[in-house]
Amino acid sequence: MPRCLLLDLDGTLVDSAPDLAAALDRLMAARGLPGFAPEAVIPMIGDGVQALVERALAARRLPPDAAAVAEFAAHYRATCAVATRAYPGVLDGLTRLAGAGWRIGVCTNKPAALARAVLAATGIAPFVAALGGGDSFAVRKPDPGHVLATLAAMGGVAGRAVMAGDHRNDVRAAAGAGLPCIFAAWGYGTPDMAAGAAAVAASFTEMEPIAARLLPD
Repeated sequence: MPRCLLLDLDGTLVDSAPDLAAALDRLMAARGLPGFAPEAVIPMIGDGVQALVERALAARRLPPDAAAVAEFAAHYRATCAVATRAYPGVLDGLTRLAGAGWRIGVCTNKPAALARAVLAATGIAPFVAALGGGDSFAVRKPDPGHVLATLAAMGGVAGRAVMAGDHRNDVRAAAGAGLPCIFAAWGYGTPDMAAGAAAVAASFTEMEPIAARLLPD
């Protein structure tokens, strides 16, 4: 059974805040409201598109709006990889992990279609054995079922898997699924979100040997 590494997307594999902020800007401009700087958007990321839009609307004192969620998704789908980039060391690291026999999966609360577009545009897609998006299954992070369903789709089992992510949702979902989690401190999460993680890594490159230590071949 191969070793499996499950990875979050936004804030772990890619820095997507600039494109998310740009899509929110277009959403707000249509309502005559100011947009958001990327650093203001970062705390809103991690619970999927609906939560992101609801938080942005709340910041502008607007109520939840299903039409706004659909409008944002259309804006973002068209420009989801204009400024989004893989974090330093990600592509080289994935190459090394694949060469060492690791199977890679992505478990994200971003809708699957949007996640696929980002993975393709950033060059990460060829490394991914399975993608579990926020709309792929009946549950999503922090529910451990999201992790386990993604793991099953990539042909893995919990006893041979490690997860890495930058949000408390990743840590909690991994714990519930019985996987050790490496907190991605280079991402969007605050340090307190690392509570319960098996280890903390400052970069993707630093994460690689930690994963190997947690799950020896």
